[in-house]
Order: sequence, then C-alpha cells, then structure tokens
Amino acid sequence: TYTAYDGKTARLFIATSTDLVKWTKHGSVFKNAEGGKYINYWSKSGSVVAKKEGDKLVATKINGKYQMYWGESNIYMATSDNLIDWTPVPETDPAKYQYDSLRKYPAFKIVFGPRKGKFDSELVEPGPPALLTDAGILFLYNSKNSPSFGDKALADGTYAAGQILLDKNDPFKVVDRSENYFFKPEKDYEITGQVNNVCFIEGLVPFKNKWFLYYGTADSKIAVAVAEKK
Repeated sequence: TYTAYDGKTARLFIATSTDLVKWTKHGSVFKNAEGGKYINYWSKSGSVVAKKEGDKLVATKINGKYQMYWGESNIYMATSDNLIDWTPVPETDPAKYQYDSLRKYPAFKIVFGPRKGKFDSELVEPGPPALLTDAGILFLYNSKNSPSFGDKALADGTYAAGQILLDKNDPFKVVDRSENYFFKPEKDYEITGQVNNVCFIEGLVPFKNKWFLYYGTADSKIAVAVAEKK
C-alpha cells in the first residue's frame, strides 16, 4: 500500500509487482467498498497482517480474510479476499460511534487510539506489516506526542514508534501494549529537517538473521535500523 495525496486529501492506494521493478497501480483500496462511498475519505497508511516465511513476509488470512490496520489518529481495520479490494470494518454499536480528532470519519470500528500523558498522545498510525506470531499479532506503529497532554520528556510533536500485541484469532483484541516508545528521534537528521523530531517507521525486512527497519527521518530522508533476530 501507499498514500496518494492530491494536495487536499490523502488516500490509501495499492500497487502490485512480480519483480519489484515494474508495478501496476490499482487505485484506492476502498474503491469497490459499498459502491465507492469511502473513496474520498482521508485514509492514509495501511499495514497488512503477514507471516514470516523464511526471509519473506507473506500476507496471511485470519478467520478467512486478509486483515489490514489503517488510519491516522485512531487505528481501524479493513478486510479483503484478494489483497486489492478492501472493506473497512464498521462500528455496529451506535453507542460507540466516534469521530477522529483530525479527520471526520464515519463510524469505523476502532482497534486502538492515542493515550493521554504518553508518547502516543496525539495520534497513532500504522507502520510496517503487522506480524502474525504464535503469541499474537505484533504491530509496530507510529505516533505523535501532543504538546498539550503528551509525554513531557519528549519534544512537542515528536513522532516515535510503539508496539502493540493483538490476539491472533481476534485482530481487534489488545493483548498487551508498550508503555513507552522503542524508537525515537536521536540523531541530527532525525531531529532537524522538513518536519523536526520525526522517526516514521514504514518497512520491516528479515534478512540474514537480522531485522531491517526502514524509516523516514524528519520528513526529509530514508534511513534503516538493524536488530538481531530473537
């Protein structure tokens, strides 16, 4: 998935490739959902649930459907039969209808949202593909620190990354969530740029017994961090 922006609205789009060189664009992931009613909604960032197979991450079904976490401010869910056409999961309980603090979404079912007083106080946003493991779905996410009610140890507006574990049979059920960030701006090129104090994680690759985490720095450069596999 990727985000397409026309200067007014960000939309979640999708493209496919068999060789990572030539790509076919398929347009909005929601273009066929409910007659296209969601195609003009702000819908950036998608994280498709995948399973590690050797040195590959392969999209995998849960309960007969592919699952994708998406959204900005809150995290929502969408499902698919073919990885191209996605349908957002609605909130069926009117008492739980909520509207995103940044964008006026309709009643999508919320997986999780920001937390006051913490690094993820202003918004949460998907990162790399979520990993289906024996323990559950490990989901690495991006977040923004609120100047008004965030983590006072972080600079206002800092983008840092957190981790959350969701039930492998129920992708909406939170099993555990990190109390603190595991990744934050520290280097000069992460602190200063087009937008200061940003580490925005986007790609995760297993390779030669290591994990390679690709991320954006200060909205200006692309960098990589490496960790040993455990």
